[in-house]
Amino acid sequence: MHAFHRSHAPRSRRAAPALAVLAALSACALAGCSQPAEPWHLTDVSGHLPDLDFSLTDDTGAHVTGRSFEGRTTLVYFGYTHCPDVCPETMARLIQVLQRIGPDAQNARIAFISVDPARDTPALLHAYVRAFDDKHAVGLTGSDRAIEAVAQRYRVAYQMEKRDPNGAYEVTHSSAVYIFDREGHARLLATDRDSVDAIAADLRRVIHSKGA
Repeated sequence: MHAFHRSHAPRSRRAAPALAVLAALSACALAGCSQPAEPWHLTDVSGHLPDLDFSLTDDTGAHVTGRSFEGRTTLVYFGYTHCPDVCPETMARLIQVLQRIGPDAQNARIAFISVDPARDTPALLHAYVRAFDDKHAVGLTGSDRAIEAVAQRYRVAYQMEKRDPNGAYEVTHSSAVYIFDREGHARLLATDRDSVDAIAADLRRVIHSKGA
Protein backbone atom coordinates (compact mmCIF):
# COMPACT_ATOMS: atom_id res chain seq x y z
CA MET A 1 0.00 0.00 0.00
CA HIS A 2 1.38 3.42 -0.91
CA ALA A 3 1.76 6.01 1.86
CA PHE A 4 -0.59 8.99 1.85
CA HIS A 5 1.08 12.41 1.69
CA ARG A 6 -0.35 15.83 2.41
CA SER A 7 -1.83 17.50 -0.64
CA HIS A 8 -3.21 20.91 -1.50
CA ALA A 9 -5.94 19.37 -3.66
CA PRO A 10 -9.55 20.28 -2.88
CA ARG A 11 -11.00 18.44 0.11
CA SER A 12 -13.54 16.51 -1.97
CA ARG A 13 -10.82 15.08 -4.23
CA ARG A 14 -8.64 14.02 -1.26
CA ALA A 15 -11.57 12.13 0.27
CA ALA A 16 -12.01 9.86 -2.72
CA PRO A 17 -8.92 7.65 -2.15
CA ALA A 18 -9.78 7.30 1.55
CA LEU A 19 -13.31 6.22 0.73
CA ALA A 20 -11.95 3.72 -1.77
CA VAL A 21 -9.64 2.23 0.86
CA LEU A 22 -12.49 1.95 3.38
CA ALA A 23 -14.66 0.27 0.77
CA ALA A 24 -11.89 -2.18 -0.06
CA LEU A 25 -11.35 -3.02 3.61
CA SER A 26 -15.06 -3.57 4.10
CA ALA A 27 -15.21 -5.86 1.08
CA CYS A 28 -12.17 -7.76 2.35
CA ALA A 29 -13.75 -8.22 5.77
CA LEU A 30 -16.95 -9.54 4.20
CA ALA A 31 -14.96 -11.91 2.04
CA GLY A 32 -12.90 -13.18 4.97
CA CYS A 33 -9.60 -11.81 3.67
CA SER A 34 -6.56 -12.48 5.83
CA GLN A 35 -2.81 -12.74 5.54
CA PRO A 36 -1.47 -16.26 4.95
CA ALA A 37 -0.61 -17.96 8.26
CA GLU A 38 3.05 -18.41 9.06
CA PRO A 39 4.05 -21.96 8.08
CA TRP A 40 4.75 -24.48 10.83
CA HIS A 41 8.14 -26.11 11.28
CA LEU A 42 6.44 -29.37 12.27
CA THR A 43 3.74 -31.36 10.48
CA ASP A 44 0.33 -29.73 10.83
CA VAL A 45 -2.26 -32.42 11.67
CA SER A 46 -5.12 -30.08 12.58
CA GLY A 47 -8.37 -31.71 11.53
CA HIS A 48 -6.64 -34.97 10.58
CA LEU A 49 -6.41 -36.65 13.99
CA PRO A 50 -9.03 -36.94 16.75
CA ASP A 51 -9.01 -34.95 19.97
CA LEU A 52 -7.06 -36.14 22.99
CA ASP A 53 -9.17 -38.90 24.50
CA PHE A 54 -8.33 -42.02 26.49
CA SER A 55 -9.02 -43.83 29.75
CA LEU A 56 -5.75 -44.79 31.45
CA THR A 57 -3.92 -44.89 34.78
CA ASP A 58 -1.29 -42.29 35.60
CA ASP A 59 1.99 -42.90 37.43
CA THR A 60 0.38 -42.24 40.82
CA GLY A 61 -2.24 -44.94 40.23
CA ALA A 62 -5.05 -42.46 39.55
CA HIS A 63 -7.54 -42.92 36.72
CA VAL A 64 -7.19 -40.19 34.08
CA THR A 65 -8.81 -39.33 30.76
CA GLY A 66 -7.97 -36.95 27.96
CA ARG A 67 -10.02 -34.28 29.70
CA SER A 68 -7.67 -34.49 32.67
CA PHE A 69 -5.11 -32.68 30.50
CA GLU A 70 -7.33 -29.82 29.34
CA GLY A 71 -5.92 -26.39 30.13
CA ARG A 72 -2.37 -27.27 29.10
CA THR A 73 -0.71 -27.97 25.80
CA THR A 74 0.14 -31.67 25.88
CA LEU A 75 3.01 -33.49 24.17
CA VAL A 76 2.10 -37.17 23.86
CA TYR A 77 4.77 -39.79 23.32
CA PHE A 78 4.33 -43.56 23.12
CA GLY A 79 7.26 -45.53 24.56
CA TYR A 80 8.30 -47.87 27.36
CA THR A 81 10.66 -47.76 30.30
CA HIS A 82 12.89 -50.64 29.15
CA CYS A 83 13.55 -48.94 25.81
CA PRO A 84 17.34 -48.91 25.32
CA ASP A 85 17.76 -45.79 23.20
CA VAL A 86 14.95 -44.03 21.32
CA CYS A 87 12.69 -43.39 24.32
CA PRO A 88 15.30 -41.87 26.65
CA GLU A 89 16.69 -39.82 23.75
CA THR A 90 13.23 -38.50 22.87
CA MET A 91 12.36 -37.69 26.48
CA ALA A 92 15.65 -35.85 26.89
CA ARG A 93 14.92 -33.80 23.76
CA LEU A 94 11.43 -32.93 24.99
CA ILE A 95 12.86 -31.70 28.27
CA GLN A 96 15.27 -29.54 26.27
CA VAL A 97 12.27 -28.16 24.39
CA LEU A 98 10.55 -27.19 27.65
CA GLN A 99 13.74 -25.58 28.89
CA ARG A 100 13.98 -23.65 25.63
CA ILE A 101 10.51 -22.09 26.00
CA GLY A 102 11.22 -20.88 29.53
CA PRO A 103 8.21 -19.71 31.58
CA ASP A 104 5.82 -20.99 28.90
CA ALA A 105 6.70 -24.51 30.02
CA GLN A 106 4.29 -24.11 32.93
CA ASN A 107 1.52 -24.35 30.33
CA ALA A 108 2.80 -27.60 28.80
CA ARG A 109 2.74 -31.24 29.84
CA ILE A 110 4.49 -34.37 28.57
CA ALA A 111 2.34 -37.52 28.61
CA PHE A 112 4.46 -40.68 28.26
CA ILE A 113 2.08 -43.51 27.29
CA SER A 114 3.51 -46.99 27.79
CA VAL A 115 3.30 -49.55 24.99
CA ASP A 116 4.55 -52.18 27.43
CA PRO A 117 1.82 -52.32 30.09
CA ALA A 118 2.88 -55.79 31.22
CA ARG A 119 6.07 -54.38 32.74
CA ASP A 120 5.34 -50.68 33.10
CA THR A 121 3.56 -50.38 36.41
CA PRO A 122 2.56 -46.94 37.68
CA ALA A 123 5.43 -47.04 40.18
CA LEU A 124 8.00 -47.87 37.51
CA LEU A 125 6.64 -45.18 35.20
CA HIS A 126 6.71 -42.68 38.04
CA ALA A 127 10.40 -43.29 38.68
CA TYR A 128 11.16 -43.22 34.94
CA VAL A 129 9.47 -39.97 33.95
CA ARG A 130 10.49 -38.17 37.14
CA ALA A 131 14.11 -38.99 36.34
CA PHE A 132 13.71 -36.67 33.34
CA ASP A 133 11.38 -34.08 34.86
CA ASP A 134 9.44 -33.95 38.11
CA LYS A 135 7.17 -31.04 37.17
CA HIS A 136 5.93 -31.43 33.61
CA ALA A 137 6.03 -35.15 32.76
CA VAL A 138 3.58 -37.90 33.67
CA GLY A 139 3.58 -41.60 32.83
CA LEU A 140 0.42 -43.38 31.69
CA THR A 141 -0.40 -47.07 31.48
CA GLY A 142 -3.44 -49.35 31.43
CA SER A 143 -4.73 -52.70 30.28
CA ASP A 144 -3.58 -54.17 26.98
CA ARG A 145 -6.95 -53.31 25.48
CA ALA A 146 -6.80 -49.71 26.72
CA ILE A 147 -3.31 -49.19 25.29
CA GLU A 148 -4.32 -50.79 21.99
CA ALA A 149 -7.35 -48.49 21.78
CA VAL A 150 -5.42 -45.27 22.27
CA ALA A 151 -2.63 -46.43 19.95
CA GLN A 152 -5.12 -47.19 17.19
CA ARG A 153 -6.83 -43.86 17.76
CA TYR A 154 -3.63 -42.02 16.87
CA ARG A 155 -2.34 -44.55 14.33
CA VAL A 156 0.58 -45.63 16.50
CA ALA A 157 2.14 -48.98 15.60
CA TYR A 158 3.94 -51.12 18.18
CA GLN A 159 4.90 -54.78 18.47
CA MET A 160 6.61 -56.91 21.11
CA GLU A 161 9.72 -58.62 19.76
CA LYS A 162 10.77 -62.20 20.49
CA ARG A 163 11.92 -62.83 24.06
CA ASP A 164 15.55 -63.72 24.67
CA PRO A 165 16.59 -66.74 26.84
CA ASN A 166 16.27 -64.55 29.94
CA GLY A 167 12.71 -63.54 29.09
CA ALA A 168 13.67 -59.98 28.19
CA TYR A 169 12.23 -58.35 25.09
CA GLU A 170 12.07 -55.07 23.24
CA VAL A 171 9.05 -53.32 21.77
CA THR A 172 9.26 -51.72 18.35
CA HIS A 173 7.08 -48.63 18.19
CA SER A 174 6.42 -45.36 16.42
CA SER A 175 8.56 -42.52 17.71
CA ALA A 176 6.53 -39.44 16.78
CA VAL A 177 5.42 -36.85 19.34
CA TYR A 178 1.85 -35.56 19.14
CA ILE A 179 1.11 -32.01 20.25
CA PHE A 180 -2.42 -31.20 21.44
CA ASP A 181 -3.59 -27.71 22.35
CA ARG A 182 -5.10 -26.84 25.71
CA GLU A 183 -8.57 -27.79 24.46
CA GLY A 184 -7.35 -31.24 23.45
CA HIS A 185 -7.29 -30.68 19.70
CA ALA A 186 -4.53 -32.42 17.74
CA ARG A 187 -2.32 -29.73 16.22
CA LEU A 188 1.18 -30.92 15.31
CA LEU A 189 3.34 -33.98 14.81
CA ALA A 190 7.07 -33.91 15.60
CA THR A 191 9.60 -36.54 14.54
CA ASP A 192 13.22 -37.23 15.35
CA ARG A 193 14.12 -35.20 12.26
CA ASP A 194 12.76 -32.02 13.85
CA SER A 195 15.24 -29.96 15.84
CA VAL A 196 14.75 -28.84 19.43
CA ASP A 197 14.52 -25.24 18.20
CA ALA A 198 11.82 -26.11 15.64
CA ILE A 199 9.72 -27.98 18.19
CA ALA A 200 10.15 -25.21 20.76
CA ALA A 201 9.12 -22.51 18.29
CA ASP A 202 5.95 -24.30 17.24
CA LEU A 203 5.10 -25.38 20.78
CA ARG A 204 5.26 -21.77 21.92
CA ARG A 205 2.91 -20.80 19.07
CA VAL A 206 0.39 -23.46 20.08
CA ILE A 207 0.56 -22.39 23.73
CA HIS A 208 -0.19 -18.78 22.76
CA SER A 209 -2.66 -19.61 20.01
CA LYS A 210 -6.03 -17.93 20.49
CA GLY A 211 -7.70 -20.95 18.98
CA ALA A 212 -5.95 -23.28 21.41
